[in-house]
Amino acid sequence: MKALSELSAHEPSFPPLFSGEAVQSGVDPFKEAVARARKGTEPGLIMYRIRPDYLSAALVLAPETTLDDAISMVLVASVGFTDSFGSVSPSEVAAQIDWPGTFRINGARCGGIRAASSTFDPLVVPDWLVIGLEVPFFAQDAVEPGQEPDTTTLWDEGCSDIEPRQLLESWSRHVLVWIHDWLEDGLARIHSEWTGRAYSIGKTIEIVVAGDTYSGQFIGLDEKGGMLLKIAGNTELLPLTLILEEV
Repeated sequence: MKALSELSAHEPSFPPLFSGEAVQSGVDPFKEAVARARKGTEPGLIMYRIRPDYLSAALVLAPETTLDDAISMVLVASVGFTDSFGSVSPSEVAAQIDWPGTFRINGARCGGIRAASSTFDPLVVPDWLVIGLEVPFFAQDAVEPGQEPDTTTLWDEGCSDIEPRQLLESWSRHVLVWIHDWLEDGLARIHSEWTGRAYSIGKTIEIVVAGDTYSGQFIGLDEKGGMLLKIAGNTELLPLTLILEEV
């Protein structure tokens, strides 16, 4: 097994309009990206930390629309992940998405998307929006099979040939493509792609969002990416802005 040291021999390459910067060991790229955004860094910056066992990265964006529209970048980043994963993984391994941004590999949870913004007001244009990516490649501590049946890693699902740097590069390229699609045509196609890759639509679920627990049938997304949950015969909307973290 590879040593659990930071990978620095080969820096990742990013598509035009994006730039990358590695964080120091022990620094959370998501928090660092938020700090840079608050200082006014250029959009398109990707802060990242690449370890053999874990990939974490965060993309700084400067939306030109209100938060309730801009937060759809969570869907963009999630669809971008399934595209990028599909391009580098064995064909028999299935990647799906759980609302609001959890990845499912062969049905088990395996990382996901985070988000933070300069505002929590959905009707305000944010100064910045940070989208985070978290993907576990293998567990540092041994976990007995079946001990955590709803959680997995890429190695546990037969993806040991995928390198974190490779996945990060692929994710950045696919995210840029989907951002361009969103700018040109709006959310409709991304909404459709996300729904087609969703793990829980049609299922009765229990979900914890922003510290609150909700139970009901997940019947789909609203036009801005919020969860439509049928609870006791009534349809409740959980806005996608609930994913926002206070950093």
